[in-house]
Amino acid sequence: MAIGVPGLLSVAAAAAAVLCLSSLACATGDAGNKQLRFRENGEFKILQVADMHYADGKTTPCEDVLPSQAAGCSDLNTTAFIQRMIQAEKPDLVVFTGDNIFGFDATDAAKSLELAFSPAMSSSIPWAAILGNHDQESTLSREGVMKHIVTLKHTLSKVNPTAVEIDGFGNYNLEVHGVEGSGFENKSVLNLYFLDSGDYSTVPSIPGYNWIKPSQQLWFQHTSKKLQRAYMSKPVAQKAPAPGLVYFHIPLPEFASFDSSNFTGVKQEGISSASVNSGFFATMVEAGDVKAVFTGHDHVNDFCGELTGIELCYAGGFGYHAYGKAGWARRARVVLATLEKTDKERWGPVKSIKTWKRLDDQHLTAIDGQVLWSKRTKGTRRKKQIGGV
Repeated sequence: MAIGVPGLLSVAAAAAAVLCLSSLACATGDAGNKQLRFRENGEFKILQVADMHYADGKTTPCEDVLPSQAAGCSDLNTTAFIQRMIQAEKPDLVVFTGDNIFGFDATDAAKSLELAFSPAMSSSIPWAAILGNHDQESTLSREGVMKHIVTLKHTLSKVNPTAVEIDGFGNYNLEVHGVEGSGFENKSVLNLYFLDSGDYSTVPSIPGYNWIKPSQQLWFQHTSKKLQRAYMSKPVAQKAPAPGLVYFHIPLPEFASFDSSNFTGVKQEGISSASVNSGFFATMVEAGDVKAVFTGHDHVNDFCGELTGIELCYAGGFGYHAYGKAGWARRARVVLATLEKTDKERWGPVKSIKTWKRLDDQHLTAIDGQVLWSKRTKGTRRKKQIGGV
């Protein structure tokens, strides 16, 4: 079921959570300068939330749900789903991959953004956001949306890198350091890249969606090289770069490279990429550190497929005010990176990166568990259901 009994029962709690967002009084502390690092158990978990399409809260109806589920269904069901996911998975970072609000139906963009991100803020968990193609269609410009996001509690989002001329808004990277007290506590053992894939083409002769521009790719190349040099230098110099994960909204043309025989998950609609290929996939392959890419945009696709050593993954639609498929549950993607033990039984570099999805059903069912990357075996996947790990 797309909503599920627990989702409906928790809407009251969701409503209570958003009431205090007018002054952001529910959130305490600030993650702005927080250093991300692996837990003492050698794990780091990321929750990806794609395409919330949040608007005005309780008054905003759901899209594409079963007739029996429509009554009383609203943006608050999206809020309740995030709360359930945070409680179930206890992530170290929440990543919102665009179309956080649906601009055309959001009366006040700033308020809608605050309501959309309220579960992350009230949980005090660090979170990061990038823009989709609908975030700027309300009362704030694209730049204005990103500038508002970076003021919110517990976010690690950034408008753009400093002293760099770059296209778009929301291009930045985050470093995840090793376990405190280990030899890697001052090294980033997992690198996260966030890019603005734009909204719509501004070139009259090129229709459709926008694309990642040369200035963004140049920033990515320089950042990747800098991080690789730091990681592969002393102390505890490494022979290979730390793995990197990349997040943006609009899928690349390369997402169309798969059929049902070579991906895990489902493909239920076409790949809505830009109509031109800007070459960013080749840029990532050449960089040598990227292990997986995570996007949203196409709500009823949720697959991961491996191409030239990089896993290309959809999250699947999350929000209830977004188009979907009645009876096909809203869902979220979880990524778990795990460190290896060194010869001295201390935590070392990343050993494996796994992923699964959870459905917004009665049991938050976990599906499609697979290994995205490991130091020994790449692309190993298994399709049986898993219990969260």
